Amino acid sequence: MMMKAGRLYGPEDLRIVSVPVPEIADDEILIRVRAAALCGSDLRMIQQGASGFDEDHPLTLGHEFAGDVEKVGQSADCDLKPGDRVSVAPNFGCGTCDFCVSGQGHLCADYQAFGINIDGAFAEYVKVPARAVRQGNVAVLDDGVSYGAAAINEPFSCVQNGFERNQVRPGDSVLVIGAGAIGLMHARLARMAGAGTVVVNDLSAERLQAVRDIDSGIITVDGSQDLRDFTKAITKGRGFDVIVTAAPVPAIQQISLELAAVNGRVCFFGGLPRDRQEVTLNTNLIHYRQLIVSGTTRASLAQYRRTLGYLSTGVMDLDALITARGPLEKLPEFVRQARQAQGIKYVIEF
Repeated sequence: MMMKAGRLYGPEDLRIVSVPVPEIADDEILIRVRAAALCGSDLRMIQQGASGFDEDHPLTLGHEFAGDVEKVGQSADCDLKPGDRVSVAPNFGCGTCDFCVSGQGHLCADYQAFGINIDGAFAEYVKVPARAVRQGNVAVLDDGVSYGAAAINEPFSCVQNGFERNQVRPGDSVLVIGAGAIGLMHARLARMAGAGTVVVNDLSAERLQAVRDIDSGIITVDGSQDLRDFTKAITKGRGFDVIVTAAPVPAIQQISLELAAVNGRVCFFGGLPRDRQEVTLNTNLIHYRQLIVSGTTRASLAQYRRTLGYLSTGVMDLDALITARGPLEKLPEFVRQARQAQGIKYVIEF
């Protein structure tokens, strides 16, 4: 039996091809993918290629996904059954190292991830290895949670990881630089936490309008304004209590320290391109303002389940972030649009 899949054969070599449906072992499960979302990490991999994968060893991309349980191996260590609506946390560790036993399997040195180093979900079916089944990576969805929203829960859980580090408190002033899906989710979580002022900055007028459409309580500031002057005005000279850099641009990491208040928290969220990883920072600002500067990567299973709870209770609407949906054949077009910073989130539906 064959299926369609979006596979990466090398830098800028993404193809829609037919491949066999994965065969599962007795301790594995097979998911019929219903929705798989495009991520900034996918864009970087398409541009740069994926380590260890090439023309002879292609990789099926896609790590944000949800679907239906198609098959359950007879000895699979789970309570899942065919027909269950599920989403899948993509990262899973060895299960025995210090990180794994402390609930931080996403930091395991031997971690695996769908669409990153094993075949992912830009395909009609995806196999879930025994380790991920046993560790609880597959979560059953409540009836009110759409497949699209459940797919986007993966980056949302990563935002939750950063949010927990930021320790947003009621009344805080928060600046998010970058109005993509990640930036918008950071801003929405800050609002949920009771932040007094939440500002999103971006160069794209289209994305800033989308932010206002989704949450009119978020203040937007475009790239034509000087962030230093704006910060002085809106915070009365204090600076922002929390700043999140949600765009892969070294300059915004540099300026973020200048915009932070005394005892501020700065989160460098997301990685920088390989050719721009070295950033010069004024560490005196960290010293004299007592800043906490941190970064986060991926998300734990606990954080993944926590944000699924936000969707189930209706306190967060991720469907509102979806700009367009389409079949797998639309993937190259969605990649082009996302690269041009058009829209917020693109979802492949099967």
